[in-house]
Amino acid sequence: MSGATSPDTDVDVLREARRRRTFAVISHPDAGKSTLTEALALHAEVISEAGAVHGKAGRRGTVSDWMEMERARGISITSAALQFAYGDHVVNLVDTPGHADFSEDTYRVLSAVDAAVMLVDAAKGLEPQTLKLFQVCRYRRIPVITVINKWDRPGRDALELLDEIDRQIGLRPTPLTWPVGVAGDFRGVLQRTSGDFIRYTRTAGGSKRAPEEHLSSAEAREREGEAWEAAEEEHQLLEADGADHDQERFLAGDTTPVLFASAISNFGVAQLLDTLVSIAPPPSDTADAEGSLRALAEPFSAFVFKVQAGMDTAHRDRLAYARVVSGVFRRGMVATHAETGRPFPTKYAQAVFGRERTIVETAYPGDIVGLVNAGSLRVGSTIFESDPVRFPPITSFAPEHFATVRAVDSGRYKQFRRGIEQLDQEGVVQVLRSEMRGDQAPVLAAVGPMQFEVVEQRMGSEFNAPVRLERLGYSLARRTTPEHAVELNSLRDVEVLQRSDGDLLALFPDRWRAGAVERMHPHLVLETLVAGVG
Repeated sequence: MSGATSPDTDVDVLREARRRRTFAVISHPDAGKSTLTEALALHAEVISEAGAVHGKAGRRGTVSDWMEMERARGISITSAALQFAYGDHVVNLVDTPGHADFSEDTYRVLSAVDAAVMLVDAAKGLEPQTLKLFQVCRYRRIPVITVINKWDRPGRDALELLDEIDRQIGLRPTPLTWPVGVAGDFRGVLQRTSGDFIRYTRTAGGSKRAPEEHLSSAEAREREGEAWEAAEEEHQLLEADGADHDQERFLAGDTTPVLFASAISNFGVAQLLDTLVSIAPPPSDTADAEGSLRALAEPFSAFVFKVQAGMDTAHRDRLAYARVVSGVFRRGMVATHAETGRPFPTKYAQAVFGRERTIVETAYPGDIVGLVNAGSLRVGSTIFESDPVRFPPITSFAPEHFATVRAVDSGRYKQFRRGIEQLDQEGVVQVLRSEMRGDQAPVLAAVGPMQFEVVEQRMGSEFNAPVRLERLGYSLARRTTPEHAVELNSLRDVEVLQRSDGDLLALFPDRWRAGAVERMHPHLVLETLVAGVG
């Protein structure tokens, strides 16, 4: 992916792995994730002009938002993987869905990254989705860099925002930059390591990289007056409080480095890129399903964290996004699909930047490869070259919304069945079936209702099989066993269906009904599923 020659030694693999930085951008909806993605690509000189996420007149949509619904609503529904070189490093940036209804996709992305950039709105602070995503990162031991975004707009006091992060999520904020000028009057940042001033100049519409001027403390005091003096005073307060960056504590998940920025104005974006390559961790050895570590230098292995089709009407193919865990991926190599034991050809491998595609010849640990027309691969699949391995499955969230789906035109049943199967394999929705309902009216299960809108849109436009959805009165699912399925099905307001991964799910209208069944039938197995982060 980086254009390097294929390595022949373990040393080469380790050297290439050390160059990689693979991270996700996560936050509450409308905090500016897609805008930041484009701003980062702009600063890395991958694109010459940034788009705007809101689809206003005369403005383009962001590179990472390709689905029609995304461009229309100004939010990210799918995750997009972008890769670019920055100095001597290779950056793999994964933009995540910007709506809580698609938090399951965000969780999958977090299984494939080594660090996370969390955007916090300067005016709103920590919002519910932000809080829950921080907890997911903590659970997965993912180091988090925090960016206070939209500092060019009126917002809250900077010290107040740091205190909120400390109190509500237990991460000690350690600012690397400090804003000069209150929220809404963003003049630049004080670099806390040097004490110097980086002064920003706004560009028209924020479509170009914002010019930066580096000034000494004395020059900044003369230029900015009271605004600089206030920033210096707060910087000294932070020093006295011990709020300085400590790399070991950051990697251990005890602290979060903080930067101040305005992604839409391209202020502070260069500092974020420099921070990522200097302190974010490179790929490391990964635990397999047995708990053993797969070393970076072992033969090639990877796991699939995302399957996506319908990205471009000109390319009616399907991409499986795989994170390289160990060894070297070489296009054309024959890998083995761990779940089936069958050979898997890799002739068609691509890197995807929005709608732009390039052929991937080689990839190293930390890189993300798009495997084309990978019909046998599903979310959580493992592939390897010679040394067998299988990585842990990716957790499915507990669905809270349920609907039956039928083809509007019964004559298009073949297209209907193919479309539902593909959306299930992509993880767009969970598909549940039972003998009673039959295959012509499966039940769709979703974390959020907007997932149903994606199904309707794609079934009509992509598979030419318009569907009709009928909401069901269930809101809770519990995992059960074949031994107890018949008895559960006989109870009032309870239905058992099978998910495509083989799990049997008992559906209940609400938690009170589920609780009543558990009290009256304590012998029945009813396991709680993993709750979503939405």
